Amino acid sequence: MPLILTFAGILTLIFLIAYVKLDTFISFIIVSVGIGLASGMEVTAVGKAIQTGIGSTLGDLVLIIGFGAMLGRIVAESGAARQITNVLIGWFGVKNIRWGLALAGFIIGIPLFYNAGFIIVVPLIFTIAASAGLPILTVAVPMLSALSVAHGYLPPHPSPSAIAGQLHADLGKTLFYGIIVAIPAIVIAGPIFGKTLGRFTPKTDRELFNIREVPTSDLPGVGISFFVALLPVVLLTLLGPLKTALPEGSAVRSFVALMAEPYIGMLVSVLVAVYTLGLRRNASGHRSSMKAVMKDLEEAIKAASPILLVIAGAGALKQIFNDSGTSLYIGEQLAGVEMSPLLLGWGMAAVIRVCVGSATVAGLTTVGIILPLIQSQHVNPELMVLAIGSGSLMLSHINDAGFWLFKEYFNLSINDTLRTWTVMETLVSIIGLLGVLALNLIV
Repeated sequence: MPLILTFAGILTLIFLIAYVKLDTFISFIIVSVGIGLASGMEVTAVGKAIQTGIGSTLGDLVLIIGFGAMLGRIVAESGAARQITNVLIGWFGVKNIRWGLALAGFIIGIPLFYNAGFIIVVPLIFTIAASAGLPILTVAVPMLSALSVAHGYLPPHPSPSAIAGQLHADLGKTLFYGIIVAIPAIVIAGPIFGKTLGRFTPKTDRELFNIREVPTSDLPGVGISFFVALLPVVLLTLLGPLKTALPEGSAVRSFVALMAEPYIGMLVSVLVAVYTLGLRRNASGHRSSMKAVMKDLEEAIKAASPILLVIAGAGALKQIFNDSGTSLYIGEQLAGVEMSPLLLGWGMAAVIRVCVGSATVAGLTTVGIILPLIQSQHVNPELMVLAIGSGSLMLSHINDAGFWLFKEYFNLSINDTLRTWTVMETLVSIIGLLGVLALNLIV
């Protein structure tokens, strides 16, 4: 019975989101209540489980995602993202421009949420393709594949951060392993695959762009642009191992341990960005006011709030699975499955992604189902985050907002979008899985 309820719940979730077009958060709550009552839980217990699930799932994740949104906003609005791209293109030259764009997309993609990153880099892609005389998709795909990988694999992005929280994975290790797995995924799905797309020559429309452009003379410095964009990576990956190497009980260790907390690292990154890319930078003869910078941060939080609601809804469903005994039952059944848990997690996320379209929903729904397997078997939680994350990027098609962003901005037919964007996302997903399985042999 629990397996039938779970299957019915997922089908209902897919139906409400993909066909009825109901808000994702509301859909999660409806399905959570339905599964809870059908499992025999008391009405008050269902309400309590939903409250507990939302609270425990969001927790300090609100801080990480909120600060991540703020950091991305400042990096974008200040022109730091454009400066990073300009510098890397200068380093790599026209001949190897695809590799420079892939690296730029990856660096920009770490602090920027996917949709925001897409809107920021598309004008750069148009400009670079025109000035270098290259087919536009051979320039676009390397950059956008890197953005997609960062979105699916790496904290502080919402889905991997939330999955890591559910699995009690170390955020720093997840980021470190994620960067290792990301490299081959970006190389193959980006510059190598992108090079084959010269036959596509869409007629693009520049009127689509309504983006505040920072004049070249007002761009922030190269050093500070790279420093701020990469500061979360440095803090999340280096300070965790460093604190264990310091003498126990020392003041330095206590300080490093505090800074190693993900939400503190993100807060520090935001404060550094506010000062260096906001208040201190002298653009067009005047400094940005605190009020103007805080307004940008406020807009960033507004943009992040729908994502937080989706994560909250997924947390409610996870808790219903747990409190109703469904998780325990599923864990017992999955324990006998002759398949790598990493492959199983990837496959579940891929199926839900194809049905629902949202990578975030696919990842968070999968972790709620597969969580008992992590508790009953020895599985590296950081690699499980990456397996689920890569599965959640699989086979993007017409039910995914990213598919339509790519189609409309590059003025492609649906058929050509499937042959370019969808293939790119599928490569990212499969190569990510292969990277995780290879890494699992080592760590």
